[in-house]
Amino acid sequence: MLSDYHRYRLYEILPGLSVWLTLILSIFLSFVRPLWMIYFIIVFDIYWVLKVVNFCFYLMVAWVRFRRVRRVDWKSKLKSELNNWQNKKQVVFLTLYDETWGVVKTGIESIAKAVYDKNKFVIVIAGEQRKKANYEMILKKVKENFSDYFLDVVGTLHPDNLEGEIPGKGSNLNWSEREMKKYFDSHGWNYREVIATIFDIDTVCHSEYFAYLAYLYCTHPRPTRSSYQPVAVYNNNIWESPALLRIMAFGTTFWTMTSSARQDALVTFSSHSMSFQAIVDANYHDKRIVSEDSRIFYQCLLFYNGDYEVTPMYLPVSMDTVRDDSWWQSIKNLYKQQRRWAWGTEHVPFLLYEFHKKGKTFPLWKKIKWVFIEWEGKWSWCMVALIITILGRLPMWVAPESVRQSALYFNAPYILQNLMTLSMMGLFLSAIFSFPLLPRRPNNVQHYKYVILLLQWGLLPLTMIFISAIPAIDAVTHLMLGKYLGFNVSIKKRVEGK
Repeated sequence: MLSDYHRYRLYEILPGLSVWLTLILSIFLSFVRPLWMIYFIIVFDIYWVLKVVNFCFYLMVAWVRFRRVRRVDWKSKLKSELNNWQNKKQVVFLTLYDETWGVVKTGIESIAKAVYDKNKFVIVIAGEQRKKANYEMILKKVKENFSDYFLDVVGTLHPDNLEGEIPGKGSNLNWSEREMKKYFDSHGWNYREVIATIFDIDTVCHSEYFAYLAYLYCTHPRPTRSSYQPVAVYNNNIWESPALLRIMAFGTTFWTMTSSARQDALVTFSSHSMSFQAIVDANYHDKRIVSEDSRIFYQCLLFYNGDYEVTPMYLPVSMDTVRDDSWWQSIKNLYKQQRRWAWGTEHVPFLLYEFHKKGKTFPLWKKIKWVFIEWEGKWSWCMVALIITILGRLPMWVAPESVRQSALYFNAPYILQNLMTLSMMGLFLSAIFSFPLLPRRPNNVQHYKYVILLLQWGLLPLTMIFISAIPAIDAVTHLMLGKYLGFNVSIKKRVEGK
């Protein structure tokens, strides 16, 4: 009989094991059973083309909704059509580490512009004890410059080296939320009437974000049983970022956009909003993990026995790419960010373990669905680029003469070429849609940069292998071996004056 510890460790091994078995078997069978591998590659490429078609369909659906929602005056619509918004409070959590005032100021300004009633808004600056001087400086400047825009500006300072947590955004949020619960209790606020928004400190929100959020919350049949997910657009410093960073930034944006259109599989990511009642019910953000943004959704899903969802918000929240002063350091930062995001594979053992404990109180089909979504997503992240670029060609490179005489061997390159040509529609669509998402071109950037922005998509295969698949394999391997990753703070710098 396995102990709880050994059961959980077994679950942690499984995602990485599935990736490494795929890698090892693909190489092994390419030498000993090349025909088997050629059949597998053809079937896999068909599967991949179908996924690309699915991606393109939902990207176009999301794009139409995205453009339509941005044209609406949600502040006027909220006040003219609804009468239950006045009792809702908006509380915005901004987790701070070592970011500069220039980065923080831009985000606060965007929130101030989105305020539809100052008496409904509270800003929370959640700082870290280990960066106390920076926290105190930022909090002071926020109060000096923005107090008139909000009902209150509150600061919470997360103590260092608390037992049972890892340093990072999750533990900071856990502490801040518990402190704000005391604040709400002292003011007699109903948690169900408090809409909590968790923003990264560099998040720049749309001017209609909070009015749209309030409208969705007030018109949702069960607003406390849903999170609210905007489209994350990494374009604040896109003009001065290297091409590889721009491609990955747009890739993440289009992933969040297509996910929005597939609400049945939508999970919270990065900046998002939810009822404070749900946060309390789920026992706050987990303070022991790295992927706190999506884990809070699963905490709610488990607490409510599957009766929880994510409502898409077709408005953008803009954030910075992980740009640094040097090109090489920027790439290293991007690698670490991708590895941290791929560390979300820690949700797989968490779900397997918690679903086992839930027994029949949680619907079986929902257990299978969510484990598949997390597991298949991380497996694909690790394997797709390698299979369609390297492993897919290996059996034809090493096949013996007897296999080279077969009809399948002769036809396989043409079949694979046609399938890959079909899959290029996803690349083409991404390249076209990337241009409307660009912020205004700075005066010091020449017009020919637009040509570079188009040609940069030729680097996609390179980025998919070296700055996506490899850090993902790195992450699942660390989890498999029990070498747990801590929270890596993404360094995001802008050119002076931006």
